[in-house]
Amino acid sequence: MGALKAEYIPNYTYDDYKAWEGRWELIDGIAYAMSPMASPKHQRISHRIAWQLDELLKDCKACHAYLPVDWKINENTVVQPDNLVLCYDPGDKPYITKAPSIVFEVLSKSTVTKDLNLKYKIYESEAVTYYVIVSPESESAKVYRLKEDRYVKVADATDDHVDFELQACKFTFDFSLIWS
Repeated sequence: MGALKAEYIPNYTYDDYKAWEGRWELIDGIAYAMSPMASPKHQRISHRIAWQLDELLKDCKACHAYLPVDWKINENTVVQPDNLVLCYDPGDKPYITKAPSIVFEVLSKSTVTKDLNLKYKIYESEAVTYYVIVSPESESAKVYRLKEDRYVKVADATDDHVDFELQACKFTFDFSLIWS
């Protein structure tokens, strides 16, 4: 049997997405299941990222750390970054519509291809200032910063301290604190 024709592949919208049970992402009208649930190590690392971001941003009035929240980019693309920093007031909607300043994605076997490729391109094109790809398996992170509309790698971090500069805040993230 040959490749499926595009006319036979379902193309979902945000209205479809809202009705689904469980955790999903929607990218260019294609549904991606966010299951199985993340491993305990993945969750522990994400929790430590959130805790550290919360601590580092506690004196910054403009920027705040968040755990997964729907980011509705358009009617057929909704993603849920693992950890993110918003430097604006997200309002009262059940989702955000503007790009975060920082996104951390903690890789898992079920999301690695999407995080390294699709989400990389989405975050770059949507002007997320920093994209941090965290590998629990190798206990390392790749930190990318947007420069002239393209991501440039600024660090391969394991036990490193990496500086983040946002319009309203500057801080140094200690990657050694997220692994143990």
